[in-house]
Amino acid sequence: MFSSKPNYSQLKTNLKICMNRLKLLQKKKTELAMKSRAEIADLIATGKIDRAKIRVEHIIREDYLVEAMELVELYCDLLLARFGLLQSSSQVDCGLVEAVSSLIWSAPRLSSDVQELTTIAKQLSLKYGEPFAQVCRENRDENVSERIIHKLSVEAPPKLTVEKYLIEIAKYYDVTYEPDPQVMKHDAEQQLIDIGIPNLPFIPAVATAPAASIPFNYPQPSVKTIPAARVDDEIPPPYYPSSKEFDFDDDDKKMPFPDLPDIPSDSSRKSTPELTNKEDEIDLDDLTRRFEELKKRK
Repeated sequence: MFSSKPNYSQLKTNLKICMNRLKLLQKKKTELAMKSRAEIADLIATGKIDRAKIRVEHIIREDYLVEAMELVELYCDLLLARFGLLQSSSQVDCGLVEAVSSLIWSAPRLSSDVQELTTIAKQLSLKYGEPFAQVCRENRDENVSERIIHKLSVEAPPKLTVEKYLIEIAKYYDVTYEPDPQVMKHDAEQQLIDIGIPNLPFIPAVATAPAASIPFNYPQPSVKTIPAARVDDEIPPPYYPSSKEFDFDDDDKKMPFPDLPDIPSDSSRKSTPELTNKEDEIDLDDLTRRFEELKKRK
Protein backbone atom coordinates (compact mmCIF):
# COMPACT_ATOMS: atom_id res chain seq x y z
CA MET A 1 0.00 0.00 0.00
CA PHE A 2 1.17 3.53 -0.75
CA SER A 3 1.94 5.86 2.13
CA SER A 4 -0.16 9.02 2.36
CA LYS A 5 2.47 10.85 4.41
CA PRO A 6 5.44 12.70 2.91
CA ASN A 7 8.94 11.31 3.20
CA TYR A 8 10.89 14.30 4.48
CA SER A 9 14.25 12.59 4.12
CA GLN A 10 13.55 11.82 0.46
CA LEU A 11 12.28 15.35 -0.12
CA LYS A 12 15.40 16.90 1.39
CA THR A 13 17.74 14.64 -0.58
CA ASN A 14 16.01 15.37 -3.88
CA LEU A 15 16.10 19.10 -3.23
CA LYS A 16 19.89 18.94 -2.87
CA ILE A 17 20.33 16.73 -5.94
CA CYS A 18 18.02 18.99 -7.94
CA MET A 19 20.12 22.04 -7.11
CA ASN A 20 23.36 20.36 -8.21
CA ARG A 21 21.80 19.12 -11.45
CA LEU A 22 20.40 22.56 -12.25
CA LYS A 23 23.82 24.15 -11.80
CA LEU A 24 25.41 21.68 -14.22
CA LEU A 25 22.65 22.17 -16.79
CA GLN A 26 22.97 25.95 -16.63
CA LYS A 27 26.71 25.77 -17.24
CA LYS A 28 26.32 23.29 -20.11
CA LYS A 29 23.56 25.24 -21.86
CA THR A 30 25.47 28.51 -21.51
CA GLU A 31 28.54 27.01 -23.21
CA LEU A 32 26.41 25.60 -26.04
CA ALA A 33 24.74 28.98 -26.51
CA MET A 34 28.14 30.66 -26.97
CA LYS A 35 29.04 28.18 -29.72
CA SER A 36 25.68 28.73 -31.38
CA ARG A 37 26.28 32.48 -31.43
CA ALA A 38 29.48 31.97 -33.40
CA GLU A 39 27.57 29.85 -35.92
CA ILE A 40 24.90 32.53 -36.24
CA ALA A 41 27.60 35.12 -36.95
CA ASP A 42 28.82 32.92 -39.83
CA LEU A 43 25.28 32.70 -41.19
CA ILE A 44 24.97 36.49 -41.08
CA ALA A 45 28.30 36.90 -42.86
CA THR A 46 27.19 34.55 -45.66
CA GLY A 47 23.85 36.34 -46.07
CA LYS A 48 21.62 33.56 -44.66
CA ILE A 49 19.55 35.93 -42.54
CA ASP A 50 16.36 33.83 -42.38
CA ARG A 51 18.25 30.80 -41.15
CA ALA A 52 20.10 32.98 -38.65
CA LYS A 53 16.78 34.26 -37.26
CA ILE A 54 15.56 30.71 -36.68
CA ARG A 55 18.76 29.87 -34.83
CA VAL A 56 18.39 33.02 -32.77
CA GLU A 57 14.90 31.97 -31.68
CA HIS A 58 16.39 28.71 -30.43
CA ILE A 59 19.07 30.61 -28.50
CA ILE A 60 16.44 32.87 -26.94
CA ARG A 61 14.48 29.81 -25.86
CA GLU A 62 17.61 28.32 -24.27
CA ASP A 63 18.39 31.58 -22.49
CA TYR A 64 14.87 31.66 -21.07
CA LEU A 65 15.25 28.06 -19.95
CA VAL A 66 18.51 28.85 -18.14
CA GLU A 67 16.86 31.76 -16.34
CA ALA A 68 13.95 29.53 -15.31
CA MET A 69 16.40 26.97 -13.96
CA GLU A 70 18.06 29.66 -11.89
CA LEU A 71 14.69 30.53 -10.33
CA VAL A 72 13.87 26.87 -9.61
CA GLU A 73 17.28 26.44 -8.00
CA LEU A 74 16.55 29.49 -5.85
CA TYR A 75 13.24 28.01 -4.67
CA CYS A 76 14.88 24.68 -3.83
CA ASP A 77 17.48 26.50 -1.78
CA LEU A 78 14.71 28.40 0.02
CA LEU A 79 12.89 25.18 0.97
CA LEU A 80 16.13 23.72 2.31
CA ALA A 81 16.81 26.84 4.36
CA ARG A 82 13.28 26.72 5.86
CA PHE A 83 12.92 22.97 5.93
CA GLY A 84 12.11 22.96 9.64
CA LEU A 85 9.20 25.33 9.05
CA LEU A 86 7.98 23.22 6.12
CA GLN A 87 8.15 20.05 8.22
CA SER A 88 6.41 21.43 11.30
CA SER A 89 3.51 23.33 9.70
CA SER A 90 0.48 21.56 8.27
CA GLN A 91 -0.54 24.52 6.10
CA VAL A 92 1.62 26.31 3.56
CA ASP A 93 3.46 29.19 5.19
CA CYS A 94 3.04 32.57 3.52
CA GLY A 95 6.82 32.76 3.03
CA LEU A 96 6.86 29.41 1.18
CA VAL A 97 3.66 29.53 -0.85
CA GLU A 98 5.31 31.00 -3.98
CA ALA A 99 8.23 28.55 -3.84
CA VAL A 100 6.00 25.50 -3.32
CA SER A 101 3.50 26.57 -6.00
CA SER A 102 6.25 27.34 -8.53
CA LEU A 103 8.01 23.99 -7.99
CA ILE A 104 4.78 22.02 -8.43
CA TRP A 105 3.87 24.06 -11.56
CA SER A 106 7.31 23.76 -13.20
CA ALA A 107 7.81 20.03 -12.45
CA PRO A 108 6.00 18.67 -15.57
CA ARG A 109 7.72 21.28 -17.78
CA LEU A 110 11.27 20.57 -16.59
CA SER A 111 11.00 16.88 -15.71
CA SER A 112 12.71 15.88 -18.97
CA ASP A 113 15.86 17.71 -17.87
CA VAL A 114 15.54 17.40 -14.08
CA GLN A 115 13.80 14.20 -12.98
CA GLU A 116 14.15 15.07 -9.30
CA LEU A 117 11.47 17.75 -9.72
CA THR A 118 8.85 15.03 -10.21
CA THR A 119 9.74 13.48 -6.85
CA ILE A 120 9.77 16.90 -5.17
CA ALA A 121 6.32 17.77 -6.56
CA LYS A 122 4.97 14.39 -5.43
CA GLN A 123 6.24 14.83 -1.87
CA LEU A 124 4.82 18.34 -1.69
CA SER A 125 1.47 17.02 -2.92
CA LEU A 126 1.48 14.44 -0.13
CA LYS A 127 2.36 17.15 2.35
CA TYR A 128 -0.35 19.68 1.45
CA GLY A 129 -2.89 17.48 -0.31
CA GLU A 130 -3.80 16.72 -3.91
CA PRO A 131 -6.39 19.53 -4.20
CA PHE A 132 -3.72 22.09 -3.36
CA ALA A 133 -1.33 20.51 -5.89
CA GLN A 134 -4.00 20.68 -8.60
CA VAL A 135 -4.59 24.36 -7.89
CA CYS A 136 -0.84 24.97 -8.25
CA ARG A 137 -0.64 23.11 -11.57
CA GLU A 138 -3.43 25.24 -12.99
CA ASN A 139 -2.23 28.38 -11.17
CA ARG A 140 -5.75 29.22 -10.11
CA ASP A 141 -4.60 31.13 -7.05
CA GLU A 142 -1.90 32.92 -9.11
CA ASN A 143 0.78 32.07 -6.58
CA VAL A 144 3.22 30.82 -9.24
CA SER A 145 6.04 33.20 -10.10
CA GLU A 146 5.22 35.29 -13.17
CA ARG A 147 8.85 35.16 -14.27
CA ILE A 148 8.84 31.35 -14.39
CA ILE A 149 5.57 31.39 -16.33
CA HIS A 150 7.06 33.82 -18.85
CA LYS A 151 10.38 31.97 -19.20
CA LEU A 152 8.73 28.56 -19.68
CA SER A 153 5.94 29.73 -22.00
CA VAL A 154 5.65 28.12 -25.43
CA GLU A 155 5.07 31.37 -27.30
CA ALA A 156 7.56 32.43 -29.95
CA PRO A 157 9.87 35.28 -28.92
CA PRO A 158 8.96 38.75 -30.26
CA LYS A 159 10.51 39.84 -33.55
CA LEU A 160 12.04 42.84 -31.85
CA THR A 161 13.91 40.57 -29.43
CA VAL A 162 15.18 38.49 -32.34
CA GLU A 163 16.46 41.60 -34.12
CA LYS A 164 18.23 42.83 -31.01
CA TYR A 165 19.92 39.45 -30.58
CA LEU A 166 21.12 39.58 -34.20
CA ILE A 167 22.44 43.12 -33.76
CA GLU A 168 24.40 42.20 -30.64
CA ILE A 169 25.82 39.02 -32.18
CA ALA A 170 26.92 40.88 -35.33
CA LYS A 171 28.49 43.60 -33.21
CA TYR A 172 30.35 41.12 -31.00
CA TYR A 173 31.79 39.14 -33.91
CA ASP A 174 32.36 42.26 -36.07
CA VAL A 175 29.95 41.24 -38.82
CA THR A 176 27.92 43.67 -40.92
CA TYR A 177 24.17 43.33 -40.40
CA GLU A 178 21.29 45.55 -41.48
CA PRO A 179 18.29 45.13 -39.14
CA ASP A 180 14.74 45.01 -40.43
CA PRO A 181 13.57 48.66 -40.68
CA GLN A 182 9.93 47.75 -40.02
CA VAL A 183 10.76 46.00 -36.75
CA MET A 184 13.12 48.76 -35.61
CA LYS A 185 10.48 51.37 -36.48
CA HIS A 186 8.12 49.61 -34.09
CA ASP A 187 10.87 49.76 -31.44
CA ALA A 188 11.23 53.52 -31.97
CA GLU A 189 7.48 53.97 -31.49
CA GLN A 190 7.62 52.00 -28.25
CA GLN A 191 10.39 54.25 -26.98
CA LEU A 192 8.30 57.35 -27.72
CA ILE A 193 5.07 55.96 -26.21
CA ASP A 194 5.08 54.11 -22.89
CA ILE A 195 2.56 51.30 -23.37
CA GLY A 196 3.54 49.40 -20.22
CA ILE A 197 5.04 46.24 -21.68
CA PRO A 198 5.09 43.51 -19.00
CA ASN A 199 7.87 41.03 -18.28
CA LEU A 200 10.67 43.46 -19.00
CA PRO A 201 13.87 43.10 -16.99
CA PHE A 202 14.07 45.30 -13.95
CA ILE A 203 16.61 48.11 -14.29
CA PRO A 204 17.89 49.24 -10.90
CA ALA A 205 17.89 52.94 -10.24
CA VAL A 206 21.15 54.80 -10.18
CA ALA A 207 22.44 54.98 -6.65
CA THR A 208 22.51 58.52 -5.38
CA ALA A 209 24.76 59.89 -2.71
CA PRO A 210 23.19 59.69 0.76
CA ALA A 211 21.92 62.94 2.15
CA ALA A 212 24.31 64.63 4.50
CA SER A 213 23.34 64.20 8.12
CA ILE A 214 21.99 67.45 9.53
CA PRO A 215 23.60 68.26 12.89
CA PHE A 216 21.41 68.94 15.88
CA ASN A 217 20.58 72.60 16.16
CA TYR A 218 21.19 73.68 19.73
CA PRO A 219 19.32 76.78 20.92
CA GLN A 220 21.33 79.91 20.47
CA PRO A 221 22.43 81.52 23.78
CA SER A 222 20.86 84.84 24.56
CA VAL A 223 23.48 87.53 23.99
CA LYS A 224 22.92 91.04 25.17
CA THR A 225 23.81 93.34 22.35
CA ILE A 226 25.81 96.46 23.10
CA PRO A 227 23.91 99.58 22.13
CA ALA A 228 25.40 101.44 19.25
CA ALA A 229 27.33 104.58 20.11
CA ARG A 230 25.69 107.84 19.30
CA VAL A 231 27.13 110.04 16.64
CA ASP A 232 27.40 112.93 19.06
CA ASP A 233 29.75 111.02 21.36
CA GLU A 234 33.02 111.80 19.64
CA ILE A 235 36.10 110.00 20.95
CA PRO A 236 39.30 112.03 20.61
CA PRO A 237 41.93 110.40 18.40
CA PRO A 238 45.12 109.10 20.02
CA TYR A 239 48.00 111.59 20.32
CA TYR A 240 51.34 110.89 18.61
CA PRO A 241 54.23 113.38 18.87
CA SER A 242 55.28 114.82 15.57
CA SER A 243 58.80 114.65 14.24
CA LYS A 244 59.21 118.41 14.57
CA GLU A 245 59.35 118.12 18.36
CA PHE A 246 62.65 116.28 18.07
CA ASP A 247 65.90 117.83 16.90
CA PHE A 248 67.64 115.23 14.79
CA ASP A 249 71.04 116.95 14.71
CA ASP A 250 74.36 115.24 14.76
CA ASP A 251 74.90 116.35 18.30
CA ASP A 252 73.99 113.45 20.54
CA LYS A 253 73.60 115.71 23.51
CA LYS A 254 70.50 117.29 22.07
CA MET A 255 68.82 113.98 21.48
CA PRO A 256 66.19 113.08 24.07
CA PHE A 257 67.83 109.80 25.02
CA PRO A 258 68.31 108.69 28.64
CA ASP A 259 71.80 108.94 30.14
CA LEU A 260 73.78 105.72 30.05
CA PRO A 261 76.87 104.84 32.09
CA ASP A 262 80.23 105.44 30.44
CA ILE A 263 82.14 102.54 28.98
CA PRO A 264 85.51 102.11 30.66
CA SER A 265 88.47 102.82 28.40
CA ASP A 266 91.49 100.58 27.92
CA SER A 267 93.74 103.03 29.68
CA SER A 268 91.68 102.87 32.84
CA ARG A 269 92.00 99.14 33.11
CA LYS A 270 94.52 97.95 35.68
CA SER A 271 97.49 96.32 34.10
CA THR A 272 98.76 93.02 35.43
CA PRO A 273 101.71 93.52 37.76
CA GLU A 274 104.97 92.34 36.36
CA LEU A 275 107.34 90.06 38.19
CA THR A 276 110.01 92.36 39.64
CA ASN A 277 111.27 90.22 42.38
CA LYS A 278 115.00 90.10 42.06
CA GLU A 279 115.23 86.90 43.99
CA ASP A 280 113.55 85.15 41.15
CA GLU A 281 116.22 86.34 38.68
CA ILE A 282 119.10 83.90 37.86
CA ASP A 283 122.80 85.15 38.19
CA LEU A 284 124.91 83.36 35.52
CA ASP A 285 128.26 84.75 36.76
CA ASP A 286 127.69 83.41 40.23
CA LEU A 287 126.88 79.98 38.92
CA THR A 288 130.01 79.91 36.79
CA ARG A 289 132.17 80.89 39.71
CA ARG A 290 130.75 78.20 41.94
CA PHE A 291 131.25 75.63 39.26
CA GLU A 292 134.96 76.52 38.94
CA GLU A 293 135.47 76.23 42.68
CA LEU A 294 134.05 72.77 42.72
CA LYS A 295 136.49 71.70 40.02
CA LYS A 296 139.48 72.93 42.01
CA ARG A 297 138.41 71.06 45.12
CA LYS A 298 138.42 67.85 43.22
